[in-house]
Amino acid sequence: MKTMSNVDIYTITDELNNLLENARVDKSFQPMKDTVVIRFHVPGTGRVDLVMQCGVRMHTSQYPLENPTQPPSFPMLLRKRIKGANVVSVKQHNFDRVVEIKVKKDKYYTIIVELFDKGNIILLDDENNIILPLKRKQWSSRDISSKKEYKFPAERGINPVTVTFDELKELFKNSDSDVVRTLARNGLGSLYAEEIILRAETIDKNDDADKLSDEDIEKLYNSILSIFTDLKNDNFKPQIVKCENKEDVVPLDLDQYKNCEKQYFKNFNEACDEFYSKKINVGIKDVKEATWNKKVGKYEKRLKLQEETVQNFRDTIETCQNKGELIYSNYTSVENLINVVNNARSKDYSYKEIGKTLKKAKNDGMAEAQSYESIDKLGNLTLKFNDTSINIDPHMNVPENAQIYYEKAKKAKRKIKGALIAIENTKKQLEKIRAKKDIEMEKVLYPKKRVKKNLKWYEKLRWFITSDNVLVIGGRDANTNESVVKKYLDNNDIYLHADIHGASSIVVKLEGDEINDNTLQQSASFAASFSSAWSKGFSTQDVYWVHPDQVSKTPQAGEFVAKGSFIIRGNRNYVRGAKVQIAIGIVDYEGKRIMAGPVEALEAHSENFVVLKPGYTKKEAIAKKVLHKINEDDLLTLDDIVRVLPAGKCDIDEEYHQRKKYLDRMKN
Repeated sequence: MKTMSNVDIYTITDELNNLLENARVDKSFQPMKDTVVIRFHVPGTGRVDLVMQCGVRMHTSQYPLENPTQPPSFPMLLRKRIKGANVVSVKQHNFDRVVEIKVKKDKYYTIIVELFDKGNIILLDDENNIILPLKRKQWSSRDISSKKEYKFPAERGINPVTVTFDELKELFKNSDSDVVRTLARNGLGSLYAEEIILRAETIDKNDDADKLSDEDIEKLYNSILSIFTDLKNDNFKPQIVKCENKEDVVPLDLDQYKNCEKQYFKNFNEACDEFYSKKINVGIKDVKEATWNKKVGKYEKRLKLQEETVQNFRDTIETCQNKGELIYSNYTSVENLINVVNNARSKDYSYKEIGKTLKKAKNDGMAEAQSYESIDKLGNLTLKFNDTSINIDPHMNVPENAQIYYEKAKKAKRKIKGALIAIENTKKQLEKIRAKKDIEMEKVLYPKKRVKKNLKWYEKLRWFITSDNVLVIGGRDANTNESVVKKYLDNNDIYLHADIHGASSIVVKLEGDEINDNTLQQSASFAASFSSAWSKGFSTQDVYWVHPDQVSKTPQAGEFVAKGSFIIRGNRNYVRGAKVQIAIGIVDYEGKRIMAGPVEALEAHSENFVVLKPGYTKKEAIAKKVLHKINEDDLLTLDDIVRVLPAGKCDIDEEYHQRKKYLDRMKN
């Protein structure tokens, strides 16, 4: 796969520096061993995911990568140290394939992204010391290990954006290679080395660099200016080019690609995302397919063993029935041999002596002894009829010996029935796991791009529609708590708040109607659930409600009101023991959308929903379960579910769902 050139990195960092200025660092992930994703919140834009793959690429991405259930140590350290930090700058180091992302939290931190060779990602403290590298490496001049001072790779090559004629002349005069290699090895790479020579027109790329005349060097210098002036002036032309046997992503128009098919993009990050994200999935596909093949192979192996077992049972039935029939068809011969053994034993002959006697009789041609094969130290005979060996116990008569084989056949028949049921179950499981594999492989081969949704105004808040079709909204944080009251609380509305520190401001949009008990109870449950009562594991919580004129931001003398908090004046009306419980489902309210609210509201507006209660499962894990249960027409993403969940761990309320299933069965 193409690795990013110095020119690519120059363009990417220029765009990132503008995009991420003052952005807040959110979570970090490590979906693959050499790839780290840092999520940022950009004011006015929202979520931005930055993908950094060691030695290969670095760009924003709209194609989410699947993250491991247990995050590795490196992204966990990033979360601990820089989550909540603000981006100060993103820059390329000396036109090299090294990027510095500087952020500020309690102090300054720097994320180094090395995109040369096999690459690395390294977190530095404010004194340029390594806190932790993704990969520990050591050379004679550099030691990439924790607590060591970080040293940039040795500077080499030229910066085509700032290079002077004299610097270029010096480069060629000191070269011991040809023109194209001299340019390529000094920071320009083969693509731009070829482009520079192509635009110079009269210079042979295989000429010795130190033999070039000043006139030739000037042509090459002018060629560099013609290419990289656009880069210097941020006049980018991001594009993916497709030629006969080549596909590439570049930030500028290049003469060598003038006859190729081109797809232009509004920025280079977007172009790189389209180019790399689909190609990287080929590698992910191999890893995923191996994992799924292992799962499929487990059931295939089980099915094979079960089918072999059934065949063994069938062989046992056939063999044992045949042996029982042979015993009866040779009744006299078997009986005589049993009598011979028993008579000899009554005269104190050993089984060894009896065996010698029977063997001699067989060799002498005695008809009764021709079926004899052997006798063991316990006296068990082995006889052979029609090339079939049969074990005979002399302590039992002929019918009893035959019955032993018939019983074995019956036992095998009984076992076949259970084995066939097990085979059918395994086939169903195998079919199911193969179907899952096909779905997952399709997701990898055709990755779904995350498209930013145009949210309705209330979707930027907490919200739900009561069973009586009343809109209820609430704050998500201190800022939106302020908005809910200052922007959306009207004179006819009702204000609710859980009687606990740390809760959303809730507004019931009554539009002139009186509040009824259903709406009040559901709104109170909503207020209780989106409060710290959830993270504390409470099942109920008291909630109070007041009229708009009782809600004030104006403090008394000497009082202080924090952002998102309000002063309530006058009497408070209480709803005692409001349920801390939330249901999540898709509703049709100004179009289909996800809604999280009281169970009664979802029962009224949704046919498929999941009820949650405070629990022990992390948000991402519970969100996957909810997504699997309610996602219809591929309408939702995992982020949509996470966004509407209460703050804190959750569990599915299995008791509610079991009761609902029982009631549904009773109705039918």
